[in-house]
Amino acid sequence: MNNPAPIAKRLTTLALTLLGFSVDVLQAAPPSGYAGRPFQDAVYTGGPQRIPGHVFCAYYDTGGEGIAYHDTTSENQGNGKLNRADGSYLNEFRRHEGLDVSYTKQKPDLESPCNKVTPPLGLLYVGWNEPGEWFKLTVETSEAGTYVADVLYTSQRGGTIGVEVDGTASRTTFDLVSTFDPAETILWRQWHHWNVARDAFEVALPKGVSVLTVRIITNGNLNLATLDFRSKGSPRSGPGITVIKTPSITAAKP
Repeated sequence: MNNPAPIAKRLTTLALTLLGFSVDVLQAAPPSGYAGRPFQDAVYTGGPQRIPGHVFCAYYDTGGEGIAYHDTTSENQGNGKLNRADGSYLNEFRRHEGLDVSYTKQKPDLESPCNKVTPPLGLLYVGWNEPGEWFKLTVETSEAGTYVADVLYTSQRGGTIGVEVDGTASRTTFDLVSTFDPAETILWRQWHHWNVARDAFEVALPKGVSVLTVRIITNGNLNLATLDFRSKGSPRSGPGITVIKTPSITAAKP
Protein backbone atom coordinates (compact mmCIF):
# COMPACT_ATOMS: atom_id res chain seq x y z
CA MET A 1 0.00 0.00 0.00
CA ASN A 2 1.32 3.47 -0.89
CA ASN A 3 1.84 5.91 1.93
CA PRO A 4 -0.81 8.64 1.46
CA ALA A 5 1.32 11.22 3.27
CA PRO A 6 3.04 13.69 0.91
CA ILE A 7 6.69 12.87 0.31
CA ALA A 8 8.75 16.04 0.31
CA LYS A 9 12.29 17.26 0.18
CA ARG A 10 12.61 18.73 3.60
CA LEU A 11 14.11 18.18 7.01
CA THR A 12 11.29 17.02 9.21
CA THR A 13 11.42 17.02 12.99
CA LEU A 14 10.63 13.75 14.68
CA ALA A 15 9.90 14.02 18.39
CA LEU A 16 11.25 11.12 20.43
CA THR A 17 10.53 10.78 24.10
CA LEU A 18 13.38 9.15 25.95
CA LEU A 19 13.24 8.93 29.74
CA GLY A 20 10.96 11.94 29.85
CA PHE A 21 13.10 14.08 27.53
CA SER A 22 11.98 15.25 24.08
CA VAL A 23 14.74 14.81 21.48
CA ASP A 24 14.53 16.34 17.99
CA VAL A 25 15.97 14.22 15.17
CA LEU A 26 16.48 15.57 11.64
CA GLN A 27 15.50 13.20 8.85
CA ALA A 28 15.25 13.80 5.11
CA ALA A 29 12.18 12.99 3.05
CA PRO A 30 11.49 13.11 -0.73
CA PRO A 31 10.05 16.19 -2.46
CA SER A 32 6.56 17.50 -1.70
CA GLY A 33 4.00 16.33 -4.24
CA TYR A 34 6.31 13.79 -5.90
CA ALA A 35 4.12 10.88 -7.01
CA GLY A 36 6.92 8.49 -7.93
CA ARG A 37 7.87 5.52 -5.77
CA PRO A 38 11.02 3.40 -5.40
CA PHE A 39 11.14 0.56 -7.91
CA GLN A 40 10.45 -2.97 -6.78
CA ASP A 41 9.43 -6.25 -8.35
CA ALA A 42 9.56 -9.97 -7.56
CA VAL A 43 13.37 -9.95 -7.83
CA TYR A 44 14.27 -6.58 -6.32
CA THR A 45 12.28 -5.79 -3.16
CA GLY A 46 14.73 -3.50 -1.42
CA GLY A 47 12.93 -0.14 -1.69
CA PRO A 48 15.14 2.99 -1.89
CA GLN A 49 18.64 2.17 -3.07
CA ARG A 50 21.25 2.59 -0.35
CA ILE A 51 24.10 5.10 -0.26
CA PRO A 52 26.97 4.43 0.20
CA GLY A 53 26.77 1.61 -2.28
CA HIS A 54 25.81 0.72 -5.82
CA VAL A 55 22.80 2.47 -7.36
CA PHE A 56 21.39 0.80 -10.48
CA CYS A 57 20.01 3.18 -13.10
CA ALA A 58 17.56 0.56 -14.39
CA TYR A 59 15.87 0.67 -10.96
CA TYR A 60 14.59 4.17 -11.70
CA ASP A 61 11.37 5.03 -9.87
CA THR A 62 7.89 3.89 -10.84
CA GLY A 63 5.31 6.48 -11.82
CA GLY A 64 5.67 6.70 -15.56
CA GLU A 65 6.37 9.38 -18.14
CA GLY A 66 6.67 12.91 -16.78
CA ILE A 67 6.82 11.70 -13.17
CA ALA A 68 9.59 9.14 -12.77
CA TYR A 69 11.24 9.75 -16.14
CA HIS A 70 11.02 11.60 -19.45
CA ASP A 71 11.85 9.91 -22.73
CA THR A 72 11.50 11.33 -26.23
CA THR A 73 9.86 8.14 -27.53
CA SER A 74 7.03 6.13 -26.01
CA GLU A 75 8.44 2.74 -27.07
CA ASN A 76 11.16 1.06 -25.02
CA GLN A 77 13.94 0.82 -27.62
CA GLY A 78 15.63 -2.01 -25.72
CA ASN A 79 13.24 -4.40 -24.04
CA GLY A 80 10.26 -3.22 -26.05
CA LYS A 81 11.92 -3.42 -29.46
CA LEU A 82 15.46 -4.83 -29.66
CA ASN A 83 15.08 -7.71 -27.19
CA ARG A 84 12.48 -10.32 -28.12
CA ALA A 85 9.62 -10.86 -25.67
CA ASP A 86 10.38 -14.49 -24.78
CA GLY A 87 9.13 -14.71 -21.21
CA SER A 88 12.59 -14.21 -19.70
CA TYR A 89 13.11 -11.74 -16.88
CA LEU A 90 15.87 -9.74 -18.57
CA ASN A 91 14.21 -9.47 -21.99
CA GLU A 92 10.91 -8.32 -20.53
CA PHE A 93 12.18 -6.12 -17.69
CA ARG A 94 10.04 -2.92 -17.71
CA ARG A 95 9.33 -3.47 -21.41
CA HIS A 96 6.07 -1.52 -21.42
CA GLU A 97 7.70 1.67 -20.07
CA GLY A 98 9.02 4.40 -22.34
CA LEU A 99 12.46 4.73 -20.76
CA ASP A 100 14.83 2.57 -22.79
CA VAL A 101 16.32 -0.37 -20.90
CA SER A 102 18.49 -3.31 -21.96
CA TYR A 103 21.21 -5.50 -20.44
CA THR A 104 24.78 -6.62 -21.12
CA LYS A 105 25.18 -9.65 -23.36
CA GLN A 106 28.09 -11.91 -24.28
CA LYS A 107 28.68 -10.92 -27.91
CA PRO A 108 28.22 -7.12 -28.00
CA ASP A 109 29.39 -6.31 -24.48
CA LEU A 110 31.71 -8.88 -22.92
CA GLU A 111 33.52 -9.87 -26.12
CA SER A 112 34.19 -6.39 -27.47
CA PRO A 113 37.96 -5.98 -27.92
CA CYS A 114 37.59 -2.22 -27.42
CA ASN A 115 36.19 -2.35 -23.88
CA LYS A 116 38.10 -0.28 -21.35
CA VAL A 117 36.61 -2.53 -18.65
CA THR A 118 34.63 -5.77 -18.87
CA PRO A 119 31.12 -5.46 -17.44
CA PRO A 120 29.26 -8.31 -15.72
CA LEU A 121 26.92 -10.41 -17.84
CA GLY A 122 23.21 -9.61 -17.48
CA LEU A 123 23.67 -6.10 -16.07
CA LEU A 124 20.59 -3.96 -16.70
CA TYR A 125 21.18 -0.41 -17.92
CA VAL A 126 19.37 2.68 -19.22
CA GLY A 127 20.33 3.41 -22.83
CA TRP A 128 19.38 5.20 -26.07
CA ASN A 129 19.54 8.48 -24.14
CA GLU A 130 18.93 11.82 -25.85
CA PRO A 131 19.48 15.38 -24.54
CA GLY A 132 16.50 16.50 -22.48
CA GLU A 133 15.69 13.02 -21.17
CA TRP A 134 15.85 12.27 -17.45
CA PHE A 135 15.00 9.68 -14.82
CA LYS A 136 14.63 9.69 -11.03
CA LEU A 137 16.16 7.40 -8.42
CA THR A 138 14.92 7.27 -4.83
CA VAL A 139 17.86 6.64 -2.51
CA GLU A 140 18.42 6.38 1.22
CA THR A 141 21.65 7.79 2.61
CA SER A 142 23.06 6.46 5.88
CA GLU A 143 24.74 9.73 6.91
CA ALA A 144 24.58 13.30 5.64
CA GLY A 145 27.68 14.39 3.79
CA THR A 146 29.44 14.75 0.47
CA TYR A 147 29.62 11.64 -1.66
CA VAL A 148 31.64 10.83 -4.77
CA ALA A 149 30.50 8.40 -7.46
CA ASP A 150 32.08 6.14 -10.04
CA VAL A 151 29.97 5.59 -13.16
CA LEU A 152 29.88 2.43 -15.29
CA TYR A 153 28.87 3.50 -18.80
CA THR A 154 29.34 3.51 -22.57
CA SER A 155 29.34 6.70 -24.63
CA GLN A 156 29.74 6.63 -28.39
CA ARG A 157 29.80 10.46 -28.59
CA GLY A 158 30.66 11.54 -25.06
CA GLY A 159 28.19 13.73 -23.20
CA THR A 160 27.32 15.90 -20.24
CA ILE A 161 25.18 14.52 -17.41
CA GLY A 162 23.44 16.47 -14.64
CA VAL A 163 22.51 15.14 -11.20
CA GLU A 164 20.01 17.00 -9.03
CA VAL A 165 18.97 16.26 -5.46
CA ASP A 166 15.20 16.43 -4.91
CA GLY A 167 14.64 18.62 -7.95
CA THR A 168 16.42 21.64 -6.46
CA ALA A 169 17.94 24.35 -8.61
CA SER A 170 21.37 23.12 -7.55
CA ARG A 171 22.81 20.74 -10.14
CA THR A 172 26.03 18.78 -10.34
CA THR A 173 27.23 18.27 -13.90
CA PHE A 174 29.99 16.06 -15.26
CA ASP A 175 31.31 14.95 -18.64
CA LEU A 176 31.71 11.37 -19.78
CA VAL A 177 34.61 10.69 -22.13
CA SER A 178 33.65 9.11 -25.44
CA THR A 179 34.34 5.38 -25.72
CA PHE A 180 34.46 5.53 -29.53
CA ASP A 181 37.42 3.51 -30.82
CA PRO A 182 38.55 3.64 -34.47
CA ALA A 183 39.95 0.13 -34.06
CA GLU A 184 36.42 -1.27 -33.77
CA THR A 185 35.55 -3.45 -36.77
CA ILE A 186 31.78 -3.70 -36.10
CA LEU A 187 30.00 -0.34 -36.44
CA TRP A 188 27.08 -0.97 -34.06
CA ARG A 189 29.46 -2.12 -31.32
CA GLN A 190 30.70 1.47 -30.92
CA TRP A 191 27.71 1.79 -28.57
CA HIS A 192 28.96 -1.09 -26.40
CA HIS A 193 32.48 -0.11 -25.34
CA TRP A 194 32.29 -0.10 -21.55
CA ASN A 195 34.29 2.17 -19.28
CA VAL A 196 34.34 3.41 -15.68
CA ALA A 197 34.49 7.13 -14.94
CA ARG A 198 36.30 7.19 -11.60
CA ASP A 199 35.21 9.98 -9.23
CA ALA A 200 32.92 11.25 -12.00
CA PHE A 201 31.05 13.63 -9.72
CA GLU A 202 30.41 14.56 -6.10
CA VAL A 203 27.15 15.55 -4.48
CA ALA A 204 25.99 16.67 -1.02
CA LEU A 205 23.25 14.40 0.33
CA PRO A 206 21.11 14.61 3.47
CA LYS A 207 20.63 11.67 5.79
CA GLY A 208 17.59 9.59 4.93
CA VAL A 209 15.43 9.35 1.83
CA SER A 210 15.88 11.69 -1.13
CA VAL A 211 15.36 11.62 -4.89
CA LEU A 212 18.13 12.01 -7.47
CA THR A 213 17.28 13.25 -10.96
CA VAL A 214 19.75 12.15 -13.64
CA ARG A 215 19.54 14.39 -16.74
CA ILE A 216 21.08 13.94 -20.18
CA ILE A 217 22.30 17.42 -21.11
CA THR A 218 24.42 17.00 -24.25
CA ASN A 219 25.12 14.40 -26.96
CA GLY A 220 23.27 11.37 -25.57
CA ASN A 221 23.55 7.85 -27.04
CA LEU A 222 24.82 6.74 -23.64
CA ASN A 223 24.37 3.53 -21.70
CA LEU A 224 24.23 4.26 -17.96
CA ALA A 225 24.46 1.20 -15.74
CA THR A 226 25.69 1.79 -12.20
CA LEU A 227 26.52 4.74 -9.95
CA ASP A 228 28.84 3.63 -7.15
CA PHE A 229 28.72 6.08 -4.21
CA ARG A 230 31.16 6.39 -1.32
CA SER A 231 31.85 9.13 1.22
CA LYS A 232 34.27 11.76 -0.05
CA GLY A 233 37.77 10.99 1.15
CA SER A 234 37.06 7.33 1.88
CA PRO A 235 38.76 4.53 -0.09
CA ARG A 236 36.90 2.25 -2.44
CA SER A 237 35.93 -0.97 -0.68
CA GLY A 238 33.93 -4.11 -1.32
CA PRO A 239 33.19 -5.59 -4.74
CA GLY A 240 34.33 -3.42 -7.63
CA ILE A 241 31.88 -1.64 -9.90
CA THR A 242 32.71 -3.94 -12.82
CA VAL A 243 31.53 -7.12 -11.03
CA ILE A 244 28.28 -5.91 -9.46
CA LYS A 245 25.21 -6.83 -11.48
CA THR A 246 21.49 -6.42 -11.05
CA PRO A 247 19.77 -9.48 -9.53
CA SER A 248 18.06 -11.69 -12.04
CA ILE A 249 16.26 -14.98 -12.52
CA THR A 250 16.99 -17.49 -15.25
CA ALA A 251 13.62 -19.24 -15.26
CA ALA A 252 10.85 -17.99 -17.53
CA LYS A 253 8.00 -16.08 -15.99
CA PRO A 254 4.90 -18.15 -15.16
